[in-house]
Amino acid sequence: MKLVLWLLSMALSHHGAGGFLVHLATECPLAANGSVLWFSFTFVFNKNPLVCYNDHDQLFEACDMGLLHNIATGMATQLNADPDWRRHMAGGRQACQNQSQRLWSRTGQRKTPPSVRIVSTALPNPAGTMRLTCHVWGFYPAEVLVTWLRNRSPVEPTENGLSPALANGDWTYQTHLSLLTAPKPGDTYTCLVQHSSLPEPHQEQWGYSPLPGHNYAGGST
Repeated sequence: MKLVLWLLSMALSHHGAGGFLVHLATECPLAANGSVLWFSFTFVFNKNPLVCYNDHDQLFEACDMGLLHNIATGMATQLNADPDWRRHMAGGRQACQNQSQRLWSRTGQRKTPPSVRIVSTALPNPAGTMRLTCHVWGFYPAEVLVTWLRNRSPVEPTENGLSPALANGDWTYQTHLSLLTAPKPGDTYTCLVQHSSLPEPHQEQWGYSPLPGHNYAGGST
């Protein structure tokens, strides 16, 4: 690192530069199975990438094509000639793989079961119509299948289908599926949720009664 700072200070002194900031940025993009796609290591000068490590060729390269291109090229040449930096890059990629696997086991490979709730809304037109919305949230991974049953028989939703799974910001997701229907006394509606975290589908039920306040929801199996 001292070599890099010395090269920068010497080169920039010829440009009359005042204060400057150098920081290092490392990135390890992951594939769907948690493996590291590539290892990225960059010297950044005043928020501008200056020298980048090419993981495929295992070489440092100038990544500034503007006023500092010659400086970046000289730095890359010096770094490529330094065996300590080459070993540091090899060790960095391995460390990235080790750390990402530990992280992946706690996040990407975990399974969190969903919470399910049915919310009913009476609609004025046409008379007797209701909107049943099955809210499904707090699940991971994002893939989930939600369907409606009426008296144990499948029924197609009439409002836009299943909404795309939205990220909650805590490595869980949420979605909902609505159904417009005109229930009859004794009808039972079931929201059927299938998710990889569940040993069997979750069934959330809602029953209709013509008496005000006698509808029920929240029963699950």
